[in-house]
Amino acid sequence: MTDTEREGYTTKELTAETLRDFEKLFETHPAPGAFRCWCMYHHQSGSGGDVELDHPRVGMAKGNRERKRDLVRNDRSHGILVYWEGEPVGWCQYGLMDELPRFDGSRGYRRPVQSELHERLWRITCFTVDRRYRRRGVARAALKAALEGIRRRGGGVVEAYPIVSWGAYREYLGTASMFRREGFEVASSFGKSNVIMRKTV
Repeated sequence: MTDTEREGYTTKELTAETLRDFEKLFETHPAPGAFRCWCMYHHQSGSGGDVELDHPRVGMAKGNRERKRDLVRNDRSHGILVYWEGEPVGWCQYGLMDELPRFDGSRGYRRPVQSELHERLWRITCFTVDRRYRRRGVARAALKAALEGIRRRGGGVVEAYPIVSWGAYREYLGTASMFRREGFEVASSFGKSNVIMRKTV
């Protein structure tokens, strides 16, 4: 039995078979902007793209939802769904650098040193948790399963961008303390409230 199962949660990878569960979670509007974004923001480059969360417009949610479906069908969108008693209650997105390029154009982003780049670079970006299940270990269960998913896919350097303290901007990126418990180390600061953390799996 895994730690996640002991806590009462089960996890599944996002696939064509579990896509409906992902959609079911996001249809509940689990976090501000989540329903419009459909976890597409980091699939776009930092220089622009189709996701503009600051400018809600008719059809944006529908368009992002369709783009997400296309990525899943083409094995270009990866993530973990967390379940409680069969219901999806949490989500964590991960993927290779070229699948999630948004951070490459971010001010203050520092790439891994050249000696690390012989490994594939993975990114863990978004966490989304049903409001009723927050502060109950859902995000941590998702992170553990995401690391196992990356390991199964060949591993490499895993990069995350969490907030340093709860209540800071961009909480959806997770907390540094949660990543530290899983063996991540701070590589550099990232803006006023975030850090870049890395671990090799």
